[in-house]
Amino acid sequence: MKKIAIVSAKRTPIGKINGQLSSLNSVDLGVIAAKSTMNSINLDPKLVDQVIFGNVIQAGGGQNIARQIELKSGIPDTSTACTINQVCGSGMKAIRLGQQAILTNDADIVLVGGTESMSNAPYLNSKVRQGRKFGAFTMEDSIEKDGLNDFRTNAPMGITAENVAEKFNITRAAQDQFALSSHQKAAKAIKNNYFATEMTPITIHGKKTATVISTDETVRPDTTIEQLAKLRTSFKENGTVTAGNAASLNDGASALIMMTEDRAKELNLKPLAIIDNYAEAGCNPDIMGYAPRYAVEKLLKKEQKNISDYDLFELNEAFASQSLAVVNGLHIPMEKLNITGGAVALGHPLGDSGARILITLINNLKRTNQKSGIATLCIGGGMGMAMSIHIN
Repeated sequence: MKKIAIVSAKRTPIGKINGQLSSLNSVDLGVIAAKSTMNSINLDPKLVDQVIFGNVIQAGGGQNIARQIELKSGIPDTSTACTINQVCGSGMKAIRLGQQAILTNDADIVLVGGTESMSNAPYLNSKVRQGRKFGAFTMEDSIEKDGLNDFRTNAPMGITAENVAEKFNITRAAQDQFALSSHQKAAKAIKNNYFATEMTPITIHGKKTATVISTDETVRPDTTIEQLAKLRTSFKENGTVTAGNAASLNDGASALIMMTEDRAKELNLKPLAIIDNYAEAGCNPDIMGYAPRYAVEKLLKKEQKNISDYDLFELNEAFASQSLAVVNGLHIPMEKLNITGGAVALGHPLGDSGARILITLINNLKRTNQKSGIATLCIGGGMGMAMSIHIN
């Protein structure tokens, strides 16, 4: 089988909702990531055959945002594009689809990634078209409707995190300690410039001045365990999940360029990483955050390997409770997990995160001179996804 290489991988900084990146929509962010990814290896945009991008909150974004990103990035209109929505797994699914397109000879070079601007998510009213005889119209938040609420019960994902905490005996204290560690690791990474190789700075032009943004906005270097312990629970009275031990609402984008290892050699490009394997699995939506365990176990079975065979793991920290449950279930050593912090600190732009964690995994493996790793994340609706890579 052909070996599929990632030859370039860049991401934007992650902004908080209505924060430093709020003037940029999902297409804008995707274009910045896409252009940076091509420019960093001097790739001629004419060589890109397909663009596949993950995006979750799509209402009002215009036709096929992947196509918008493609054309605005200078890729010719003879290429094609597809937008994929598998909720939080969208960015990783885009990578998988790109891999499959190359393996089946549907494409030679593919640009993949994920993007989300939760700041620009619209409010919705599905009743206006039919009209209303009496009473006020009410609006729905597309962040909740299309991203964060269970489609069966309308319960927020935070309730599923509470379910996981209860089922697997994850205490509030353990969640807060996990969150503190995430912020501490992320703050250290920023201080030591660990994200520099994966990050593309963004210049925001104001009326009089321009601001260059080159760090993730939600990392709190001064967070303490005492501060976290004082926070009220967000989803359930006498619960354990708070704004401090859960990922926030965010904006960001990531992009990667994929081709066969042989094609990379022809273009004199050195692969950053080789994709080894992939798996996804489903579970009861009420404990959706636990699904990465099943996806990783499925991946390990396909590869006939054990957790100990991998050097690093990137687990998207949607919530500290589900992260701890997955880590405990798989027996992942904490020293191998999210070594530059995770989504509790860095943020979780829904359609972006699956691609972002793989980029961070590549960067961390290369920086620490290690070889192999797994990126994995939970997905609303009761699914998990995992991808393994190695560095040559």
